[in-house]
Amino acid sequence: QVQLVESGGGLVQAGGSLRLSCAASTNIFSISAMGWYRQPPGKQRELVSTITSGGGLNYVDSVKGRFTISRDNANNTLYLQMNSLKPEDTAVYYCNAFQNNRLSWGQGTQVTVSS
Repeated sequence: QVQLVESGGGLVQAGGSLRLSCAASTNIFSISAMGWYRQPPGKQRELVSTITSGGGLNYVDSVKGRFTISRDNANNTLYLQMNSLKPEDTAVYYCNAFQNNRLSWGQGTQVTVSS
């Protein structure tokens, strides 16, 4: 499986910004799709955003216009730029990858947005 390591989480005030990174152990050009999920406290994990190898993008409605997913193939890294953060964005954020009919997950990084 692909090894994924998230970083960039932390504590930020409402209205602030964070950029999450996900470093992959393989060339991400070969990965069919990558994405970000999040799990708020006491709630089910939900999809935030995905990007395919062909460049297709998807966002959950609650983050459209505020979050941007991107990837740097040269550095094998997936990013999630998060702007105008709200307290309801507080969650553990997970990177995932789909390759060769297998799903890989990172360990998660905590994002906390204060009111």
